[in-house]
Amino acid sequence: MQKSGYEQREVIKFNFDNLDLNKNEFFGNSPPSVFVGRFGYPDVNVGVLSPVQTMKDAHLLDSPKDWIKLKLKDEEILKLRSKLVNARFKTRIKSFDHKFTDLSQEIGMAHKPVEIEVELKNKPLNKLKLDKIGSPLSNNANAKNIRLTENPKIKTIVDKTVSDIDLKSTLGLKKLYDKGVNENFLSKILSIGLLGLKKNRKLVPTRWSITATDDTLGKEMLKDVKFNDIIDHTRVYFGGNLGNYYLVLFFPGVWSYELFEMGVPFRENPWSKSGKYYATDCESFDSRKKYASETAGGYYACRIGIIEKLNELKKQGSVLVLRFITSEDKYPLGVWVCREATRTSMKSGFIEFEDKELAINYTKSLVKKKFGQDISEIINISKVLNVVNTQKRISEFFQ
Repeated sequence: MQKSGYEQREVIKFNFDNLDLNKNEFFGNSPPSVFVGRFGYPDVNVGVLSPVQTMKDAHLLDSPKDWIKLKLKDEEILKLRSKLVNARFKTRIKSFDHKFTDLSQEIGMAHKPVEIEVELKNKPLNKLKLDKIGSPLSNNANAKNIRLTENPKIKTIVDKTVSDIDLKSTLGLKKLYDKGVNENFLSKILSIGLLGLKKNRKLVPTRWSITATDDTLGKEMLKDVKFNDIIDHTRVYFGGNLGNYYLVLFFPGVWSYELFEMGVPFRENPWSKSGKYYATDCESFDSRKKYASETAGGYYACRIGIIEKLNELKKQGSVLVLRFITSEDKYPLGVWVCREATRTSMKSGFIEFEDKELAINYTKSLVKKKFGQDISEIINISKVLNVVNTQKRISEFFQ
């Protein structure tokens, strides 16, 4: 069954008959990976994810950057994720006295696969659940016992940051990010309650921690970007992967950001509050005060790649982003697809224009040629473009 466009956003299930588990106990190696659910909050399920046997390349079971590097197709990613058993236990978000919580945190801090022994109360339900924010999750089962059979390998910088109970979570995330620690790992340790002031530490559902990490890192980087010189000419970037394509325009001006998301061919977007074929959110130089309600986690995942590029250029600008979701995007794999597809676009080179009208005409022509669609309506209603064209105070358009 193939899903595309907006259909791929639904939570759906697939069966994979590749899980060999004839008994409720096994020795495996966690990628490392830990998952915190959100249902029943503040009572949540915490799961340690592991294959049912030791795998040489277990890290590939939970590594979006490697999936992109290896150019894996969505079916290949689903098959990798379907090998993981989610051995879970229930606890409260601020209760760290459960016998498996410390173990889960040790696994969460590791940077290499961790050997574990798992005993389950029941046989895992062999179904793969897909969601637009988190990576596919499969084979849920209640944990009877989980035991480490080796000491987790933890980076010194991670150990020091986690041990600093007087360091705010925002500063902890930025500190580790600046040392090259990726978002997948950062959202994991935030989720498992390892960052922040001691009195504030708690378990955070993985779905929430992913977006919180993207948003926090974006805001922290923007503090520097907003002091950069304004970019000299208009640039157009285009690229993507896994059926998601990002067309990004940098205009001379102070920082602002606007995202439009649409499936192709165009049809009514279920997240659009105005019944349009696109969902959209934006922010001015003063940043957003509320959650991006239409484009949701994709807004923050895309933004981080944009800010990284501006930070690299030592420039700031007014940014318009168009996301095109094609039939190549068969299944929802998680918001990491947006993050990495944007980064791919930023690495794909650019065309520079001295005249912004030439850039806009080029953009319209590219969309027509690539997707067979007319984006005139978006061009006409874009808040970023209205500001760029009129040079009015940008705050007037973001009320």
